[in-house]
Formats: sequence, C-alpha cells, structure tokens
Amino acid sequence: MIGEERVIYLDNNATTRTAPEAVQAMLPYFSEYYGNASSIHKFGGRLAKVVEEGRAKVAAFLGADPSEIIFTSCGTESDNAAILSSLDVCPKRRKIVISTVEHPAILNLGKDLERRGYTVVRIPVDNFGRLDMERARETIDENTAVVSVMWANNETGNLYPVEELAELAHRAGALFHTDAVQAAGKVPFKLRDMEIDMLSVSGHKFHAPKGIGALYVRRGVRFRPFVVGGHQERGRRAGTENVPYIVGMGVAAELALASFDKENTYVRKLRDDLQARLTAAIPNVRVNGDQEHRLPNTTNLSFEYIEGESILMHMDIYGICASSGSACTTGSLEPSHVMRAMGVPYTAAHGAIRFSFSRYNTQEDVDAVVDVMPGIISKIRAISPYWADFVAKNKQ
Repeated sequence: MIGEERVIYLDNNATTRTAPEAVQAMLPYFSEYYGNASSIHKFGGRLAKVVEEGRAKVAAFLGADPSEIIFTSCGTESDNAAILSSLDVCPKRRKIVISTVEHPAILNLGKDLERRGYTVVRIPVDNFGRLDMERARETIDENTAVVSVMWANNETGNLYPVEELAELAHRAGALFHTDAVQAAGKVPFKLRDMEIDMLSVSGHKFHAPKGIGALYVRRGVRFRPFVVGGHQERGRRAGTENVPYIVGMGVAAELALASFDKENTYVRKLRDDLQARLTAAIPNVRVNGDQEHRLPNTTNLSFEYIEGESILMHMDIYGICASSGSACTTGSLEPSHVMRAMGVPYTAAHGAIRFSFSRYNTQEDVDAVVDVMPGIISKIRAISPYWADFVAKNKQ
C-alpha cells in the first residue's frame, strides 16, 4: 500500500521537478552574484556572460544559433509574442490559422484577436486527434499572416507534422510558429535544418524552474517585441534578465539534450507498461489519441461512465498525482476542449485521466499505481448511476 507520505508523480506534462543539478547551479545567483546583468560595473556586468552561456546551452538544446534565442517568462508569453509579432509585421494579412486542440495560450489569444476583427481558422482533428491536413491545405492562403500549430499536444501527447505545416505556410507567404512546450525534452530539435520561423518552450516542462521560457526566432524573420521597455535581449524583450533562472534553464537544457535516449527507452517503457496493465486489469478503458505518433511519456486513458475529478481525488488519497486534462483547465466541469475536438463520447471524455512520466519515475511507481487503480475505479463505479445504467443495458 502506498503511504500518505509518498508521492507518485505522474503529472509531468503539468510541470516537472526542477533538476537538482539546476537548483545547485542557480543558488549562487540568488545570494553571492546578485547583480544586474545590464550594469556597467563589474559586479553586475560580468553576469552578462552568464546569461550568454545559458543562451548558448538553450540554443544547443534547440539545434539553433544563440542569437536566435529570446528569454521570456514562460511558454504563454512566448506564444503571445510570436503571434502578435507576426500580425504586426504582416499588417495587410488578417488571418491566423491554428488547430482546435491548441493550448489555451493560443486558443484564448485567438478569441481575443477575433474580437479585434481578425479571422481565426481552427483546423479540426479526427477521433484520434490527428490534424486534418487537407483542411490545412485549403485554409492556408495569401491572406494568412501566421500558422501556429503545437508540436505535441499536452493532453494526449499527439505529435503534429510541423515541418509540413511550415512548408505550407511559406508557400502562402505566411510565417509558421509552433508551441513546442510539451515536446521540449522529449523529442530532439534540429531547428537549423527546419523551416520553422518561431518556436516556444517553457523551462518548467523539462526540469528547469517555473518562470522562465524562451522564444526561438529564426534568423532573418522580422520580429516586433511584445514586452517593450529597456534594451535587454537585443531590444526584443525588455525587463531585467532573470539570471538565476536562465542559469537553471541552461543546465536543464544540457541534461535534457543528454537524456533523449532515456526518454525514448526507459520512460517509454514505463508509460507502455502502465497503459497495458491498466487496460488489461480494468474493463471499459479507452486509450485517447494517436498511439503511434505521440510523446514517449504520455498516455491518456478514459475510465468510462465515471467522473475524472472523482478518480483524481481517490488517487490523491494514495499520493498519486495525475491530471484530468490540461492544468490550465482543471476545475472546469466540462470535458476538455481536446476531448471534445476529438469527438470522444461524453461517457468517456468525463473520465479521461492523463498520466505523464519523466526520467525521475521508477518501475515501483508504475507497480504502485497498478496496485490501487482497479480498486479505485470499482469503488467509484459502484456508486455511479451512469455505470449502473450501462451494466443494466448490457445485461438485456
């Protein structure tokens, strides 16, 4: 039995543990080397070199040049900066193309832009969450300023054909941006060999601290700053440099770069083991998403005819952390927009649970979850009128 003091953390798509190596590297910059990297004096000014070292590490992680990296506060800021810049530099183009399964950082910005008179086209997905590429080809045209489609979905782990989408955008004279927040650290990037114009990442998704992100802007792409003020980041993002967090992100990027093999072997094995054992042990479990083209750490399982929130509360008693969808939408009584876009039946969408692993998880974590989940689901179904109705109908 899992003790209350033990945490089984399978919610790594929401956030990750900050790598101990990153924490240790950051600490001196809170106390000993606390100067402002933009200062003229040596005490602060020498930190400019530290910032550039962090930038070089993030660039290597992305397969880019350091001059193409802009530090931000998070993935949401990076997303907003990319989209708004694209509209600013292409004022005669009034269309934005996104997908129906984007993160709220893109979806809600799209709603805001519609209120400002822009046309926002949302490309649909099929029942497996795969993008309708035919619709994309029909939609991206000479009036499109920017196409923004995520690299990987935060709920299902689905991977999207960003290279093909970038080519479609460029044929129409549009820019291409991808929210790669969930893909970072799980799939290798080689941006210098790709046509992607802008890409967003957030440090806390790959074992850096919360509060630091980056936006890649390909050399030669026109860019207008989202945050205006001082000269920092070559005038592309104002605000005093967050030196400790840049250091932490740089170390986390180095560790992630060295861990891609582990993500695709060790982490994938844990994920596959959990999925196989739960679907075998519990009746009426649906796997959501494209099982062939997805992140190695993510599985989204629907336990039919019961509520996801109830499942999570029972799991929490045993110290198991997972999610009923994106952390940015938790608390809503409606199924997630991703489940709705995929056409997942309400009887399954309400019971969708996302399990997301990291390299810090163990086989013992999987065994502990498999130990208790069948009992949890049986207990909830025993008092569920929806499950009772289902059982009654299948007895007839």
